Amino acid sequence: EREKGMKCIIYDIGETEPGMTTVTLQKDRTIIVFKNVPADVCQVCGEAYTDQDVTRRLLQVANEEAQKGPREEFIQYVA
Repeated sequence: EREKGMKCIIYDIGETEPGMTTVTLQKDRTIIVFKNVPADVCQVCGEAYTDQDVTRRLLQVANEEAQKGPREEFIQYVA
């Protein structure tokens, strides 16, 4: 479980809280949009930070999807 209170690196006075975000990744000519990704979100500017496990999963899925050929894909994030 993520803890409240991480400082935002974009907006120095901002602190993050657990929430959800949308992440867009592009590999070659494939664009993947992940929805409902768990993240720590700055309550001031909205910048979102995913943890190492989530980031690893996003990159893994993006690589798998890119191997299927160029396209745009919208995916609901599933841990």
